[in-house]
Amino acid sequence: MEHAVHFAAVTRAYLVWIPLLPLLGFLFNGIGWILLREKLPRTVVNWVACLTVAGSFVLSGRGLLDLASLPVGSYLHQELFDWMKVGELSAPFGLVMDRLSAVMCLVVTGVGGLIHLYSTGYMGHDHAFARYFAYLNLFTFAMLILVMGANIVLMFVGWEGVGLCSYLLIGFWYEDEEKAIAGQKAFIVNRIGDFGFLVGIFTLFLFTGQVDFYGMRAWMAEPQNAQFLTQGTLLGVSIATFIGVALFVGATGKSAQIPLYVWLPDAMAGPTPVSALIHAATMVTAGVYMIGRMSFLYVLTPDALAIVAGIGIATAFFSATIALTQNDIKKVLAYSTVSQLGYMFTAMGVGAFAAGIFHLTTHAFFKALLFLCAGSVIHGLSGEQDMRKMGGLASKMPITYKTMLAAWLAIAGIFPFSGFVSKDEILWKAFSNSVHAATFNTVVHIVGLVAAVLTAIYMTRLIMMTFLTKSRMAHDVEHHVHESPWTMAVPLIILAVLSVLGGFLNWPKALGGNALFEHWLDPMWPALPEAGNPVIEYGLMALSVAVAAAGIVVVFFLYRSHMDKIKALSENMHLFYQASLNKYWVDEIYRALIVNPLKLLSDKVFFRFVDVGIVDGTVNGVGSVTKHWAELWKRMQSGQVQTYALYMVLGVLLVLCIEFGLR
Repeated sequence: MEHAVHFAAVTRAYLVWIPLLPLLGFLFNGIGWILLREKLPRTVVNWVACLTVAGSFVLSGRGLLDLASLPVGSYLHQELFDWMKVGELSAPFGLVMDRLSAVMCLVVTGVGGLIHLYSTGYMGHDHAFARYFAYLNLFTFAMLILVMGANIVLMFVGWEGVGLCSYLLIGFWYEDEEKAIAGQKAFIVNRIGDFGFLVGIFTLFLFTGQVDFYGMRAWMAEPQNAQFLTQGTLLGVSIATFIGVALFVGATGKSAQIPLYVWLPDAMAGPTPVSALIHAATMVTAGVYMIGRMSFLYVLTPDALAIVAGIGIATAFFSATIALTQNDIKKVLAYSTVSQLGYMFTAMGVGAFAAGIFHLTTHAFFKALLFLCAGSVIHGLSGEQDMRKMGGLASKMPITYKTMLAAWLAIAGIFPFSGFVSKDEILWKAFSNSVHAATFNTVVHIVGLVAAVLTAIYMTRLIMMTFLTKSRMAHDVEHHVHESPWTMAVPLIILAVLSVLGGFLNWPKALGGNALFEHWLDPMWPALPEAGNPVIEYGLMALSVAVAAAGIVVVFFLYRSHMDKIKALSENMHLFYQASLNKYWVDEIYRALIVNPLKLLSDKVFFRFVDVGIVDGTVNGVGSVTKHWAELWKRMQSGQVQTYALYMVLGVLLVLCIEFGLR
């Protein structure tokens, strides 16, 4: 059932400039790289790349203020041209900024702009700097098209665009084969998910005749249409469930959920700012945003929501157990990202759409900060990423250390940091929602709570191994350790402030707040019945903070003065430790069961038998027959008069024989 909100489009001509400015930056730096290569001045590249994104951020802020001044239910709209008209399908190139896309635009351009600034220092010595910033600007453009597209077809263009840019940026240092393969892996795995997304789009249009988001919303708000989607069946499930699950398959690829999460850890092969931009703050949140955008469909199908919540919470727990034992600082953060995305999908799956989007926002703050701090450490240690070769950096890199502390406390869910507010809201909604049965809710909450404890444990381990234990650095590395330049430090400080104070954007009513973020987004969601007891909410809130704090304290003291017990613990839990360290051998299993059989099938059947044997054999056979036939006739053309006279005599005899034979 919809909120009693009347949606009305208000035309604004400036919307197009929000995605267009980064596109212009891409064109300038891209063409400059093609024509001038390293002769293009770095200062010019940096200013163009950063200012275009900053301009988009300012315009996004203007859009937010514009929306705030308009009646509730108003949204900004700009239709640029007729883009796609095929039969009954009409998908104009139109942009929308409503309360949901305004939040996403600010996250993409705000956090993205800080990462652009950080990159000017981090990539300062890379010879292909113009190509890097061209890709970064192109990614920002594609993400903004995904967010602002007025219809699901245009969203898919942005969806594919960020997939392409992810491939280009992960494999940016393509001279290294490992990095090139990581880019290919990300591209291929995402294509698998995108097939499901396309099936969902086609089915959606087949049964509704709509692709425009607000058109679909109005169509599904009609009781008879909603009944048709919920009671009509397709392949044994309701039409709404089929569409919801198909779209979610796309989300599992783009947002790295089980079973398609395997590309994201390998994506750490790209430059660290790329990890912060694509794999913390923007691209991987596309699936969460898509479900929020399509919430009017998902509320019609509790079964699809249950699948979303189930996959989400399973991913949150599973990837957290892997992060416990990883030694590469970026790999720990990669599996942490997968886990936090699981929390977001859990929120969406229990109908807590605002909580999911708010965790998306706070996660953009603290996870981008964690990646950028990791990049600062790697930069200061001349490329070292193994935490076993770090330690003692708190005094040598004070800005990086202090800002990373803020991100650590936020992601661990410690009061009153931003992660506490967003994560606690998800756990509470998972427990108290009325969408699913109480047993399901209890299981989801317990697993989510355990995953929260694991998060506190592995992040404390990272902080201790990197900053607060004795130095294990090589002498030559330790001698050259240095704090990062201001272009890298300023984004760290800004993101640290947001990680500390960001929770107050949605400070819960239970703690005397007004839940401003939730109220801002309320008109975007179909109404769902409220449930829950305030006393239980306080108890669960205290429990989540207590268990996270306990995990932090235990790990702190173990790494501070009982390293021998950590070694003994890993030996006592040898099977689990090895399984976690080797990521449960999922990549090896996929390779054995899927990749290698497909390669064998492709080589032996599709290539050697079908392509070479049948296709090439047929074509070559026709050519061979023609050639031999031509050779036969060529021999008849000898050029000798006697031979031609013989042919004439034989021809006359043949004609006479036929003539007499007919008589």
